[in-house]
Amino acid sequence: MLKPENLADNMTGEVAFLLGNEAVARGLVESGVRVATTYPGTPSSEVGDTIARFARKSGIYFQYSVNEKVAYEIAYAASLSGKRSFTFMKVVGMNVAADSLMTSAYTGVEAGLVIMTADDPSMFSSQNEQDNRHFSDLAHIPLIEPSSPQEAKDFLKHAFELSEAEKLPVLFRTTTRVSHQRAPVTFGDVASGSGKSTFKRNIPQYLPFQPYSSRMKNELMEKMARISRFSDETVLNQLERKGSGKTGVIVSGAAYGPLIDVVNEHDLDVSILKLGLVNPLPEKLVLEFLGNHKEVVVVEELDPFVETKIRSLAQMNGITTSITGKLDGVFPSSFEYTQNVIAGSLSKILPVDAEHVDAKPHTEIPSRPPVMCPGCPHRGTYYAVKRAVGMSKIENVIYPSDIGCYSLGVFEPFEMSDVLLSMGSSIGTAQGFALSAGQTVISFIGDSTFFHAGMPSLVNAVHNGAKMILVILDNAVTAMTGQQPNPGSSMGSLGDPAPYARIEDLVASAGVEKISIVDPFDIKSTMRAVTEGLHFDGLSVIIARRECAIYADQKKKKIAPLVPYYVDKDKCTSCRNCVEKFSCPAISVDSGTVSIDPKLCDGCGLCSEIYVCPFRAIKSVEA
Repeated sequence: MLKPENLADNMTGEVAFLLGNEAVARGLVESGVRVATTYPGTPSSEVGDTIARFARKSGIYFQYSVNEKVAYEIAYAASLSGKRSFTFMKVVGMNVAADSLMTSAYTGVEAGLVIMTADDPSMFSSQNEQDNRHFSDLAHIPLIEPSSPQEAKDFLKHAFELSEAEKLPVLFRTTTRVSHQRAPVTFGDVASGSGKSTFKRNIPQYLPFQPYSSRMKNELMEKMARISRFSDETVLNQLERKGSGKTGVIVSGAAYGPLIDVVNEHDLDVSILKLGLVNPLPEKLVLEFLGNHKEVVVVEELDPFVETKIRSLAQMNGITTSITGKLDGVFPSSFEYTQNVIAGSLSKILPVDAEHVDAKPHTEIPSRPPVMCPGCPHRGTYYAVKRAVGMSKIENVIYPSDIGCYSLGVFEPFEMSDVLLSMGSSIGTAQGFALSAGQTVISFIGDSTFFHAGMPSLVNAVHNGAKMILVILDNAVTAMTGQQPNPGSSMGSLGDPAPYARIEDLVASAGVEKISIVDPFDIKSTMRAVTEGLHFDGLSVIIARRECAIYADQKKKKIAPLVPYYVDKDKCTSCRNCVEKFSCPAISVDSGTVSIDPKLCDGCGLCSEIYVCPFRAIKSVEA
């Protein structure tokens, strides 16, 4: 399999089996991109992981930014300076970047600027299922949507060309199924990209205040009108299959793959109009397609974005073709479209064997709730906090949580997560609870999330005298998306040594007076810090600092093999505290006997602490 660092090589015509996100990274090389920025988030994370491997030799400047808004602003400024730029994020990251995105549509860009949103139908790794195609309508910018890894690469070049033709940012939407699908991808030529560049001052164009902004809005609408005409002719929108004329299907994005499988499997007599440039809609092409068919089915995941536009277009032009989709309840408006989902919906109007479609798999797959990794420092933090709260006999504690690995604290045995909204929201909601609920509030946030969106809320908490405990779980990286660096990491975006921000200094500068720094593997000290915070009349911040287990283990393995722990059967009393209250996935019970799986154990030794195993029955293999 091709190594990520070789994706920047000149391999025109060669074929590689690539992940969709790897294909996107290759697309940047073929498009001559010179600046790429992101805040890591699944399902887009592998794009950054791949770029970081070949950035130096490809001439791309790559950065993991503190949040999506900053990432977008860096790419935007680079575009104004004449460099093709790309910024990418997961679905909810668009909410953060949107503030600057909206206005940049007015000012326009110079060199091509593409913003990729990796949407997540079925919410595999996201807290909601929002459909970010609506941002293209809201901002009045073009929207391009690939349906496969090959298109994810190829369509990027069209996106940059369109961006430069109309001086607009272009929204490039993938979904989990496109980003994480692996398929053969044929390589094109490597572009040289722009060399030195310069920003040229243009106050009437880049400062959106009156009277300039009114002119900008009119120019923006004229640009979109031109792109609408272009949309009728671009290769991104094509008639993929021609039927007898009775039934036509208009499809976009990831839904195309399972749709074509259903059409081929059931030998359906349908025409297929496949849309790649989704906004603005290719009106002439769609009107012609509607006129050539008695009924048209619109297939798209999530919201009826395309369907609503098509119905409106048909109504305005007096077309009576029957249109079927989500708005009449034939297709579902939630979750990912699998082959069975599409076939089940089409069976209501076409000759598809619904009984075959609805057949369930023979094997029931057992439920496997996500768990913290063996050796995860967050387990020690949650364990210590829960014990300290219990020993203090405080009831009805409220636990606002945030986005990251520590979100898993919601599951047994800890069950210490009561509300979660967005990046950084735990500090804001904690203030609301402290103000109104009259209960003890302990809020959790990770280091990367604190840098991303937590700092302003902490300043607000200090200024307004919030009484609460804030636990900042500092594991040195953005762990949940693949151990990428953040401003608190000692390495930069490409792995080089880098200066880093000390969280305790930032917290102190915000005005917090009570700050404790603990090692979550020192359960006694962590419990003491929590207990002191519970009895402190004000805002107490606890920084629980220890490296992510995966990140730390990778470094340890380079020096020596990891040494696992085991259970001394002679000393074990089967109290099961290590299993039921500590709950490391390496520890299990088989026929009443507690044991540690040496293949899972990373040798952290936290389970051997007296607060976990009071009988000292857990020992290192080396001891």
